[in-house]
Amino acid sequence: MLLWNAAVTDASVVPARVGTDASARPAGHCPAARSHALRRITTHVVLMLFLFAVPSARAADCIPIHQAGQHIGETRCVTGKVFGVKVGIKGVHFLDFCEDAMACPFTVVVFSNDLKDVGDVRRLAGRTIEIRGALKAYDGRPEIILSRISQIEGGAAMIPPLPKNYDVENRGHFSAGRLRPTKKPTKTKAKPSTTVTFGNDVEGEDPQ
Repeated sequence: MLLWNAAVTDASVVPARVGTDASARPAGHCPAARSHALRRITTHVVLMLFLFAVPSARAADCIPIHQAGQHIGETRCVTGKVFGVKVGIKGVHFLDFCEDAMACPFTVVVFSNDLKDVGDVRRLAGRTIEIRGALKAYDGRPEIILSRISQIEGGAAMIPPLPKNYDVENRGHFSAGRLRPTKKPTKTKAKPSTTVTFGNDVEGEDPQ
């Protein structure tokens, strides 16, 4: 009798375990759910690696200022710290990357008529920048002409617009995106007198 009960008990337990195994499995532990989760994680990891790799690739593409002379005639990215900004004749701005500007192996030139597109480059003093452009030699020194704010990596966030009253060329004013020269005083010509006298004659009196 005991053997019969044990056999019946075993027979009733086994089908129940087989029939409830799939429904008792916690959600998310089936093969299809695990595969979908792994694909999502892989996609996120690849995206993060790409976002971090792009700035690194750009930085690796830039050369230091002392190598600029080896790439004259090429369009390259040059990186360096701006020690100061000087203003020359006719409002030409120079970005100096060395304490001794005359001995520096590289410089950046901004002409006065390009300042409206570039902005207040004086704010770059003390900052490390990455600038891209054609490397040219002037007086034996490599230089890049800065004419657009997009030439500087992140330039829009670093360079504010010029103040409206900023004197661009020390002879005129930069206002509302145009150069307005100072007004010259108008010259007035003396009008010739229409009254003519002869001798002691006076107009309105009869000669005696």
